[in-house]
Amino acid sequence: MSDVLALVEARLRTALGEPDARAAVTFLGTDRIEVLRFAGDGVVRYATLGMSAHPMTDPSGAAPGLGAPPSVVFADPVAGPRAELLITLRPGRADIDKVLRPLAVLAASPQVEGVVVAPGASLDTGEPLWPGAGFTSVLVAASGGLVEDLELDAPLDPVRFLPLLPMTPNEAAWKRVHGAEALQERWLAQGTDLRDPLRGGADLT
Repeated sequence: MSDVLALVEARLRTALGEPDARAAVTFLGTDRIEVLRFAGDGVVRYATLGMSAHPMTDPSGAAPGLGAPPSVVFADPVAGPRAELLITLRPGRADIDKVLRPLAVLAASPQVEGVVVAPGASLDTGEPLWPGAGFTSVLVAASGGLVEDLELDAPLDPVRFLPLLPMTPNEAAWKRVHGAEALQERWLAQGTDLRDPLRGGADLT
């Protein structure tokens, strides 16, 4: 576990530079999750460290299709997928550092809930991501952009660094009906600034 996390942190530093702050959160029955903050180029990026220590898997052994939500992916308990989470925000308009705990909560969800976090999934914290935020949930985007996937020795799956895109309640509801790709196309067509911590919702009419 420590070897994997050391490689993960090295990959984050290579891609994002030196973190200017870090915090650790421990939840009952789970390993410690750290959140690293990287500031620069007019944005602040927050990255989890600890989620990838174990492969994500479903301990119940339930088969796909038996009442599982479409965003839930079941994985091999040894060589299952591994991931860390990233979120990028513009500073100055809100107390965005308060996103540290909700982000750690989301990173702990595979251990707590026993499911796999994958691109296209919706994750909900049940509370604003930071004070004044109009978002309680995020859309999980595809990896490979900001931070390249980290290959591990076989049979281990690579660590994927998954960006999180905050969603308003209306956007989250619309995504459940129309899908993640359709929502991202709406955002792109309207020039939505997904890094604005106080943005309004996209036009979904």
